Amino acid sequence: MTRSQIGWLSVALVVVGAAALLLAMGRVPICTCGYVKLWHGETMSSENSQHLTDWYTPSHVIHGILFYGALWFLAPRMPIEWRLFLATLVEAGWEVLENTDRVIERYRAVTISLDYFGDSVINSVFDILAMFVGFWLARKAPVWVSVATVIGFEALTTWLIRDGLALNILMLLWPLDAVRVWQGGL
Repeated sequence: MTRSQIGWLSVALVVVGAAALLLAMGRVPICTCGYVKLWHGETMSSENSQHLTDWYTPSHVIHGILFYGALWFLAPRMPIEWRLFLATLVEAGWEVLENTDRVIERYRAVTISLDYFGDSVINSVFDILAMFVGFWLARKAPVWVSVATVIGFEALTTWLIRDGLALNILMLLWPLDAVRVWQGGL
């Protein structure tokens, strides 16, 4: 097996390992509603983050763009499969951390996500796959496309659901009552 093949296999193993760890943590494999949808667009719902994609999928595409950019800068000579491996480790690590009881309770305490009970395993896996999409977009497209994608996704989700990657980070790390009230539409 070549070093490149080992790199690609390692990427796959991280995804499988994250899914196994999430299952071991007690996360549900699929929505407890008993079915899987390609898209679930209702954010104020117990089914949010339970299906394949949702309004938070663009945030994971942005993760991929940002990870690619950071690794292009920090490790430009590293083979692409190993850069993707590192990006996958970070994304999978976030998916595991995000689904711990402590972080779930933090979301529920400081955001308007009162019905959030964590991601299903299938949603977490598709979040990681969305990161792959962003990573490959950043690798293949001109830089302006990546920048436009980040700005466009943030503007779209901020406008449509009053949330996005930047607001999500802000509210987890430094919650502001004014933002919570605005997100609640009050």
